[in-house]
Amino acid sequence: MVSRAIHKFSRTSPKKVRVILDLIRGSGVEDAFSILGSIRRRPAPIVAKLLKSAVANAAEKGHTGTESLYIKEAYASQGPVLKRIRPRAMGRAFSRKRRMSHLTIVLEERGL
Repeated sequence: MVSRAIHKFSRTSPKKVRVILDLIRGSGVEDAFSILGSIRRRPAPIVAKLLKSAVANAAEKGHTGTESLYIKEAYASQGPVLKRIRPRAMGRAFSRKRRMSHLTIVLEERGL
């Protein structure tokens, strides 16, 4: 049984989220929650909320308990980019890219 949760248009760059997703990929759900609780980076609560949603989706499909669930896939893909202009000296302008990401977590039941 596979369940997934997707968070689109997250206002965090994919590069920053991938660091966190690499830490929890392949681990059990309970271990992932403890890892996310100890990380002090800005995207960690977003990923924890997404993982909680994936567990709720698994419960909706009829799976009970989280001890046999593990994170099969966790990835962040590039979303749209907001382009902003930063004024600089002598009439110049520098561009700033505000990147967004689409986050996906896929849970699967561990085979016994």
